Amino acid sequence: MPQVLFVCVHNAGRSQMAAAFLVHLAGDRVRVRSAGSAPADQVNPAVAEAMAEVGIDLTGEIPKVLTADAVADSDVVITMGCGDACPVFPGKRYEDWALEDPAGRGVEAVRPIRDTIEARVRDLIAGLAPVPE
Repeated sequence: MPQVLFVCVHNAGRSQMAAAFLVHLAGDRVRVRSAGSAPADQVNPAVAEAMAEVGIDLTGEIPKVLTADAVADSDVVITMGCGDACPVFPGKRYEDWALEDPAGRGVEAVRPIRDTIEARVRDLIAGLAPVPE
């Protein structure tokens, strides 16, 4: 089973959104983790609200600190505009999902990022863990 690590050091909400979408859409076909920067110990309320709009509850999610072990244990490491913050291991699959910073504040600013992340997660699932027939 493939293991994916989402990393967003500057805005842990993005990695949480991506991880939550992957868990929600792929189920138990992919192992998922997210890594944010310490001391992020809660979900951005705008991110939680935007995800609740699509039926995903993030209120219990807490981002983990990025470690070399987390990267080494993952098959795919996806960064969101902060690839230079990630330890690099030869032969590992890395992707950078650079995302535009939102215009404005609050849930209205988060929605376009959420929708972009959802589309990319759907593409990732199609390549990593297609639905069995």
